[in-house]
Amino acid sequence: MTRLFLILLLALPLRLMADAPQILDARAERSGMGWKISVTLTHPDTGWDHYADGWEVRDMAGNLLGMRDLAHPHGNNVPFTRSLSSVMIPDGTRKVLIRAHCNRDGWGDQVYKLRLGR
Repeated sequence: MTRLFLILLLALPLRLMADAPQILDARAERSGMGWKISVTLTHPDTGWDHYADGWEVRDMAGNLLGMRDLAHPHGNNVPFTRSLSSVMIPDGTRKVLIRAHCNRDGWGDQVYKLRLGR
């Protein structure tokens, strides 16, 4: 019994860490009147029941600037990069925050700070 408990106890943190989408990289470039934000994520998608289904861009005050929906699981195609165009970012903004979402576990704890080049 003690052995089983120890195995479960050691495996629990790995299971908890494995479910959250991780942002590996993000880039921003001017595009017309707005910005094109590209985000590279990884997530252990298992199919339609559990996959990274989006990410958001917020200003440093927490205001939502854009949301990128991911319409399907990516399976073994990880990491992957998806972009969102025409993100309207107020003049003078130097950084934005990006968070990734999982359809089963919700918003991940990671907040990626992206510095904007001007």
